[in-house]
Amino acid sequence: QVQLVESGGGLVQAGGSLRLSCAASGRTFSIYGMGWFRQAPGKEREFVAADTMSGGSTVYADSGKGRFTISRDNAKNTLYLQMNSLKPEDTAVYYCAAAIPPVTRETMRKPDGMDYWGKGTLVTVSS
Repeated sequence: QVQLVESGGGLVQAGGSLRLSCAASGRTFSIYGMGWFRQAPGKEREFVAADTMSGGSTVYADSGKGRFTISRDNAKNTLYLQMNSLKPEDTAVYYCAAAIPPVTRETMRKPDGMDYWGKGTLVTVSS
């Protein structure tokens, strides 16, 4: 069992930056595939970024390429999402998720490919 707690959301102006954090419980954090998803009001949850395992392979949605960076600190059991050049369309609740291995870049793009979820943190980007 893995418990995930996100933090770092807030209100930011367009062009600004935020760093989201996801603190994970348990001693086996390093073996999980970890990802970020987001859900805007009235829309389906969508993939943002993933780290398949121990930083070995990262994958991004087109919407965040060049602006978002996913990283993990296994010693701290923490996943991060650095978001730069934020746009109003990035406004959403951002969720951290973990997947039990084996995982692939493809399975981690889908919400149903993840096994554990945090409760989310709200990011609001004003124009």
